[in-house]
Amino acid sequence: MNTVSSSQLGASIGSASRATQLALSALLGLFVIGFVGFSHMDVVHNAAHDFRHSLAFPCH
Repeated sequence: MNTVSSSQLGASIGSASRATQLALSALLGLFVIGFVGFSHMDVVHNAAHDFRHSLAFPCH
């Protein structure tokens, strides 16, 4: 008989949840980078450019 303890079940659910969160965060990040990086709206591009400069991140 195979029994799974509650701590083992919680660990497997926790790791699946973390993997899902990581994947969704990566997709959101790619969307934001892609939208801002290739946006033809000057306001969006300039806002991202100014934000990069405020973090002292070289972008040129």
